[in-house]
Amino acid sequence: MIPAAYPDLASLVQAQLAIFPEHESYLSTRFRNAAPRDLAFANELAAMIKTIAGQHLSHFCADYRWLAEVIIEEEIFFRREGRYRLSTFAEADAQVYSNEPYMRRYVNGILLSQLWWANHTSVMQYFRDTYLPGLPAGARHLEIGPGHGLYLYMAAREPRLASVAGWDVSPASIAVTTATFKALGYPGRIDLALVNLFDAPGGQFDSITLSEVLEHVEEPDQALRAIARLLAPGGRAFINVPVNSPAPDHIILFRTPEAVFDTIREAGFDIEATHLAPISGATLERARKLALTISATAIARKR
Repeated sequence: MIPAAYPDLASLVQAQLAIFPEHESYLSTRFRNAAPRDLAFANELAAMIKTIAGQHLSHFCADYRWLAEVIIEEEIFFRREGRYRLSTFAEADAQVYSNEPYMRRYVNGILLSQLWWANHTSVMQYFRDTYLPGLPAGARHLEIGPGHGLYLYMAAREPRLASVAGWDVSPASIAVTTATFKALGYPGRIDLALVNLFDAPGGQFDSITLSEVLEHVEEPDQALRAIARLLAPGGRAFINVPVNSPAPDHIILFRTPEAVFDTIREAGFDIEATHLAPISGATLERARKLALTISATAIARKR
């Protein structure tokens, strides 16, 4: 399935199929037409995931299988009802964020999804190869909701950044991010904290990552305005939001990428560039037509 030139990716595929053999057809389709550049990035990502999981790799693969089954249940509900199952942050907090065993399993599964779901991989590659190189030297960087920690780790490795911080509302998420940096052997300082972004003083950062967060909050427009306040004048944000993407903790449904981008502009940003990544196996045209998941990403500058 995977060429020998990408050994970490090949071995991780085999580890996943040992736990989830029914996923073979999907993974075959996922990587069949991948370009060499994309396979090289996937191989790098696979190496990091294997290092993070360490001797518990089979448990991470099992958590991914569990997550895939949960997502199928949410997809069935979404198709039948035309909405997400939950509608308030309190519901998501009770069922997911404050349930530490569930949250840890969920984040482990999401870590593997960064590789197995083409839209997730595409957005991460865009972040590393397009967004980070465009930041100014000495930039102060923050990620809201770092989760598995890979975006924050890639930012921390960027030498032009002066400082890197991560804020979250979930202790389990902070713990996972901390474990990621430890496993990957990062020697520098990372400021990780439980912070409510609405209460934080403004103007602290030159760059903010907000990846797959807006669909979790009841008032995404207010969250974006809070992000704008945190940015220094002219600061930039990497904002990634999945549309038509049911999950156990998603509460705000964006039906089109344009709805995401309009919300970003209305919150006080100018959009410099966009990137659209449809779900594995679908063209962008088909994803739009069938209301399939599309990761809608904007590089935005504070107006």
